[in-house]
Amino acid sequence: MKTFDINKIREDFPILRREVNGKPLVYFDNGATTQKPKQVIDAITRYYADMNSNVHRGVHYLSQISTDAFEITRRKVQAFIGAKHEHEIIITKGTTESINIIASCYGRAFIQAGDEIIISAMEHHSNIVPWQMLCDEKGCVLRVIPMNDRGELDIAAYASLFSERTKLVSFTYVSNALGTINPVKEMIDIAHEHHVPVLVDGAQAVQHLAVDVQELDVDFFAFSGHKMYGPTGVGVLYGKEELLNKMPPYQGGGDMIKDVTFEKTTYNELPFKFEAGTPNIEAGICLGDAIDYIESIGLDAIHAYEDDLLHYATSRLSEIEGIRFIGTAAQKSSVISFVVDGVHPYDIGVILDKLGVAVRTGHHCAQPVMDSFSIPGTVRVSLAMYNTKEEVDVLMDGLKRALTMLL
Repeated sequence: MKTFDINKIREDFPILRREVNGKPLVYFDNGATTQKPKQVIDAITRYYADMNSNVHRGVHYLSQISTDAFEITRRKVQAFIGAKHEHEIIITKGTTESINIIASCYGRAFIQAGDEIIISAMEHHSNIVPWQMLCDEKGCVLRVIPMNDRGELDIAAYASLFSERTKLVSFTYVSNALGTINPVKEMIDIAHEHHVPVLVDGAQAVQHLAVDVQELDVDFFAFSGHKMYGPTGVGVLYGKEELLNKMPPYQGGGDMIKDVTFEKTTYNELPFKFEAGTPNIEAGICLGDAIDYIESIGLDAIHAYEDDLLHYATSRLSEIEGIRFIGTAAQKSSVISFVVDGVHPYDIGVILDKLGVAVRTGHHCAQPVMDSFSIPGTVRVSLAMYNTKEEVDVLMDGLKRALTMLL
C-alpha cells in the first residue's frame, strides 16, 4: 500500500484553501461532486492553451494530438476498471447518459412487451426513470429488489424475482443516499445463472473502491468523471464486446458512421458506434488526468483512509441526542445520512452553510429510499480522501450550534 499523505493531498486542491461566509470551507458534499486537484485543473487549461481541436476527423497536427490524448484516456479507463478491450470503453456525458444508452439500445433490441427488468429499492432516479420510460414504451414490467431497515438488499428476495421473462438487471454498486456497498459479485452471479445480463451503476464506487469488470463478470458498468476528481460532463459506459456489437446505436451523427448515402448508412465499429457528434473533448482528455491522480495515491490507501474517517465521523455524530442514521449496513462507503428528531434537514443544512460546512440535504435523487423510511429527506455527509477528522470536529461543532438554535 502506498503512503497516504493527507497534507500533501489537501495541498493539491486549491478550493480547500478558500473561505465560505468568512469561515474555512469544509466540503462534505462529495457524493454530489468532488473537488478537482490542481493536476486536473492544469490539464484543462493546457488542453485549451496547447491543443484545442476536434478529434477523430482532422489530419492537421492539433487534431492529431487531441485525438491521441483522447484515446489515451480510453486506454487509461480500460486499465483502471480492468476491461478486456479498449473498444469496450464508451465515452459518455456521465452515468445518467450511460444508463440511458443501455435502456434505449439494449431495450430496443432485446426487450419486448411482458418482459421484466429488475432494479433495486435503493436506486438513484437515473437508474429508475429510464427503465420506467422503457416500460411505458414497450409494455415491459419493472421488478424491485426490497431492502431491510438497515438499507441492505434482500438477496434471497432478489433471487426469487427471476423468471423466463427477466431480460436485464440494473443496480447500484454503492448507494448514494445510504452508503451501502452491495454484494455486487454475488448478485451478478445469480443473474448469470438465469442467463440475464447486468448493468452496475458505479458512480459512487470507482473513487472509493478498486473495480475489475472482468473479475466481476459484469456486462455493463457506468460511472462519471466529476465524482472521481475529474471534469464534469464526461463519463464512461463499459460493455462486453459481444453485447455492444449486437445493440443498435444510441444517436445518429458524425463519427458513428462508416458510410452514408441517402439510401443506407453503415455504422462504425466499437467504440465509435455509440459516440455520435463532437464529444466533450477537454473533459474526456482530462478524465485521464483524474485517473492518474487517483492511481498516484492508490485506491487501497484511499479506501483505508476513508474507511477510518467514516468510522470516526459515525462515532462522533452518534453523540448527537435524537440523531437517527438512515442506512446502517454492515458494508458502507463514505456516506452518512441522518435525521434529527424535530428538525427539518434543510434547516440544518442552511445553518451549517453559514458556518462554512457544505452538506447535502433532501432526497438525494432517491425519493423511493426516503419513502421507505417515511422521511422527506436526510442530511448527507459524503466523504472524500481530502477530508479530515478535524473537519468532522468542525461539523460536530456546527451541528451542535444549529440544533441549539432549532430545538
